[in-house]
Amino acid sequence: MARIYLSPPHMSGDEQPLVHEAFDTNWIAPLGPHVNGFEVETAARAGVPHAAALSSGTAALHLALLMLDVGPGDEVLCSDLTFAASANAITYVGAKPVFIDAEASTWNLDPALVAEELERAAAAGKLPAAVLSVDLYGQCADYDPIVAACERFGVPLIEDAAEALGASYKGRPAGSFGVMAALSFNGNKIITCGGGGMLLSSDEAFVTRARFLATQARDPAPHYQHTTIGYNYRLSNLLAAVGRGQLRALDERIRVKRRIHRFYKETLGDAPGFSFLEEAPTGDSNFWLTVALIDPAVAGTDRETIRLHLEGCDIESRPVWKPMHLQPVFADCRVCGGGVSEGLFDRGLCLPSGTAMSDGDLERIVTEIRRCLP
Repeated sequence: MARIYLSPPHMSGDEQPLVHEAFDTNWIAPLGPHVNGFEVETAARAGVPHAAALSSGTAALHLALLMLDVGPGDEVLCSDLTFAASANAITYVGAKPVFIDAEASTWNLDPALVAEELERAAAAGKLPAAVLSVDLYGQCADYDPIVAACERFGVPLIEDAAEALGASYKGRPAGSFGVMAALSFNGNKIITCGGGGMLLSSDEAFVTRARFLATQARDPAPHYQHTTIGYNYRLSNLLAAVGRGQLRALDERIRVKRRIHRFYKETLGDAPGFSFLEEAPTGDSNFWLTVALIDPAVAGTDRETIRLHLEGCDIESRPVWKPMHLQPVFADCRVCGGGVSEGLFDRGLCLPSGTAMSDGDLERIVTEIRRCLP
């Protein structure tokens, strides 16, 4: 039987004509009409007026930190339960991440711990340079208290919405929180360019500056002149064409992701020791990945046993993100809490969530999971 992947790309059919147009007009470059169109359309979907199409979501986070003048000697509060790119970008500018534990309800940045750490830092006379919040597995963080705490202390908020395009919090789209936000179009995301990202902001100056820095910071001169260090971070017109086609299918992708989540809940919800990351009452998740929690004391098996069995059946699944404070490269960084993130990592398993899966694929996955149960 064919291998079932965790979250592979799923082309809609709208991409190819747009890619052909890029070829036919010879716009095979890190600029062009599809880049412009992709920026406008993605910004509209995220509910912000400005966007810069970039080579990755990590590039967007890096540029956001640069534009906030975050640098050596600074600290940045960062979600502990996240992919390494969130924290890596902080190190690119010479700053140090301080990891904030997840809250049990959303698995996202714990607002109470953010407020406590800002209080502590203010009392010590050295506030962090920024807060970087991640919207995990397609669900927005609880932004009202996070934004309130940041505003109280005058600390800028950056939203890492890499996994959450199409999600919302209290009716407001993911990517519209903070002074800037980042999206990812990596191959495993809900829509993809094969690679790519987007910087979003309500502040036009940030996005204009991002485009300048992302094109090697070339000054407006007839010759190549540079008065600041730049980066090769722009998205190509060819990949932007793919992104535009993918964006047209976003609502359908979300609908299918939600159906997949319902299927897993309906077929495994009665299994002893099984539970799932649930949609928060404050918003709508895009259910990028469905994630199960397995309590070994009740289930009679554990996450790793199930994962290895699925792998032996050519079915890809993965543990929840390993918390940043447990990563060897960040061993010298501070962490506030950490117990919630560690527990989720120990028990959490990301299940195949590709939108091109058949009903037969889903039934095969559940059948193999149930083989692991006593």
